[in-house]
Amino acid sequence: MKVAILAGGVGSRLSEETESRPKPMVEIGGRPILWHIMKHYSHHGYEDFVIALGYKGEFIKRYIVDYLPLNSDLTVEMETGRISTHGRPDENWTVTLVDTGHDTATGGRIKRLAPVIGDETFLLTWGDGVADVDIDELIEFHRSHGKLATVTAVRPPARFGRLDLDGDAVVHFSEKPQLDQGWINGAFFVLEPQVFDYIDGDDTQWERGPMEKLAADGQLMAFKHRSFWQCMDTLRDKKLLEKLWANGAPWKLWN
Repeated sequence: MKVAILAGGVGSRLSEETESRPKPMVEIGGRPILWHIMKHYSHHGYEDFVIALGYKGEFIKRYIVDYLPLNSDLTVEMETGRISTHGRPDENWTVTLVDTGHDTATGGRIKRLAPVIGDETFLLTWGDGVADVDIDELIEFHRSHGKLATVTAVRPPARFGRLDLDGDAVVHFSEKPQLDQGWINGAFFVLEPQVFDYIDGDDTQWERGPMEKLAADGQLMAFKHRSFWQCMDTLRDKKLLEKLWANGAPWKLWN
């Protein structure tokens, strides 16, 4: 099953980092957040990736092309120019990089991946968020209901610490907990290829027309994920993820 990752947006809300590189290449713990996402899927056995490129896509291409030699020991034969790698990294990834256009909307990027994905069920997520979603359970849920699309629903994290009060006394304090009310789109989709028919073209926002139409047709189901999820929309989010990485990284399920 292929894993599609949207990695083409400008990331204007994280302009401190994205003026010089695409958002999926912003680093957490010295590694691009794209790497964290790919490690999560490969931990569950899904290693065939299709990455939709756009803004500064050449940075991602260069990272993937150079990944093997930069993460291996090398022997260089100066006379012939031959380079041999040793101690190769554990990743057994196949990565297809597709230029989906600089200004293409999210739905348009997904539709441009159709020739690569083909006529099969596929996974989809954004290139700027991490979670401890159990991908096998997500797929099992998707297969159980027989609809075209499954979205992972998550509780939005609070921006500020939560106070539980008894009168004027603070009886409990939680540092930026997940909210108890409401669900939001946490990405981590499972999709049937028929969803491509719901996307008109490059200007289509996936979260608007296609998801709205799928819901109206009774073809969109929610997999409720009650554990860790965090996006990286702003510099504040990036600093939070850095702090979490330094203290155990709840999304790091791999060894």
